[in-house]
Amino acid sequence: MHKIILDTDPGVDDAMAIAYALAHPDIELLGLTTVFGNINIDYATRNAQYVLDVCGASAVAVARGASMPAVQLPLPYADFVHGTDGLGNVYPGSQPGMAATRDVALRPEARHARVEPVDAAEFIIRSAREHPGEITLVAVGPLTNVAEAYRREPALPSLLAGLVIMGGSVEEPGNVSPVAEANFLNDPHAADALLAVDWPATIVGLDVTHRIMIADSDLQRLADQAGATGSLIWRSSRFYVDFYTRKGAAQGAAEPQCAMHDAAAVACVLMPEAFKVVRGAARVVSEGIAIGQLAVDRRGYAYAVPHWQDRPASAVCMAVDSDRVREHFLDTIINYHRT
Repeated sequence: MHKIILDTDPGVDDAMAIAYALAHPDIELLGLTTVFGNINIDYATRNAQYVLDVCGASAVAVARGASMPAVQLPLPYADFVHGTDGLGNVYPGSQPGMAATRDVALRPEARHARVEPVDAAEFIIRSAREHPGEITLVAVGPLTNVAEAYRREPALPSLLAGLVIMGGSVEEPGNVSPVAEANFLNDPHAADALLAVDWPATIVGLDVTHRIMIADSDLQRLADQAGATGSLIWRSSRFYVDFYTRKGAAQGAAEPQCAMHDAAAVACVLMPEAFKVVRGAARVVSEGIAIGQLAVDRRGYAYAVPHWQDRPASAVCMAVDSDRVREHFLDTIINYHRT
């Protein structure tokens, strides 16, 4: 059994990851910690509650986290990718072009009853102390909450079973600049600081997530066979799939499709053998034209440049059995809702 905390900025693909984690019998989802990123922190927190409501998991804890990076100014929200409400405009009143900072009154009344009195960083620390060595922290948004938790509790790496990060790219072109992935660009200082820490960290970046594409026919299977959860994934994915189609990211595909980025990080916990990794010291560029870029020392040379010295090795996913991961995701959710 994997005890997991999912640090998330829901997000259409975040909703897929949440549904996947809830459905798998080998995962105990201890809580969702929310962070700015795809959408502002108000929407991210409300979206986490809403997805749990729809999936029938209203008892799972939600802890509100950071609203902006600690160092740099926040970037514009990705409402052109995830919709005004962050979930593909599934809420009443969400319209294309509407400001992403609109009041929470737009959104349906929450049934979710477990919003923690502590913030995300404190929830991570408290949970790790209560279950030492048992929790895998799966971070699928900007790493601001995780960096803050480590700042407050330097023993955090020894208290966690592992850290799985959806972020970065080594060889694959970036999705927010030619070299940067969105989560790392949103808080490169946090990402770089965490990769200097000696803990079992695995990075699941665009090198693999851009290989795991989910087609409209797959999403239709979820809508037809996975109840309210499948319906939510289908409805929220309409805006997301349209973005991928307009950007030409699915060029040459037989049908419309999209990447299921954040669900890949959950899959890496469940089936690590489906991923091939390289290990090496890693840095995230925190300023300049290459800001947000993930760089990994794959040779292990004794470089004259001092910036790589004393950095622990991180595991960086570079290849994946994409068909296996996709089918595992679909089967997990569909089988859960059949029982």
